[in-house]
Amino acid sequence: MSKKAVFLDRDGVINVDHGYVHKPDDFEFVEGIFDACRHFQSLGYLLIVVTNQSGIARGMYNEQQFQALTEWMTDRFRDEGVTISQVYHCPHHPDYGSEAERHCSCRKPEPGMILQGLKEFDLDPAQCIMIGDKRGDMEAAEAAGLGRKILVKSGQSLKAADHELADEVWQSAGEAVHTTRF
Repeated sequence: MSKKAVFLDRDGVINVDHGYVHKPDDFEFVEGIFDACRHFQSLGYLLIVVTNQSGIARGMYNEQQFQALTEWMTDRFRDEGVTISQVYHCPHHPDYGSEAERHCSCRKPEPGMILQGLKEFDLDPAQCIMIGDKRGDMEAAEAAGLGRKILVKSGQSLKAADHELADEVWQSAGEAVHTTRF
């Protein structure tokens, strides 16, 4: 059996995007995310988070605060019977930092984080899924050759152009438990 994974964006997919979330007190899990992730696990998918964290480049929080929140988040998933295999993050922003940091290959829509996951876990891209709430998530998944791209609305209104690269549009990741096509 081919190794496969669901790549999940964090803000807007796993948690409600309140803007630059970096403390557990501000982290609100999206309704249904634990059920959705348990469903994917039951179907043999690894779960990998790929998240842009420009708040680090902007100086709103630091790497240690991000790592502490990530540990807290993965512990909550573990408490719910879900294993997050890896969390990749991009701390860069095109307007902040050195020239190399401003033009990195990890910040979505670049596919760097996804490509790293594909390589480290020896995954078949055609068997992998991306769930994101922004066009950049879909662009990164397309560039990495992922087999399925799911755009979630997460309470936001999206333009028709945002849907172009998505194979499906859901209200939230929680819809996974009602979808049989995996």
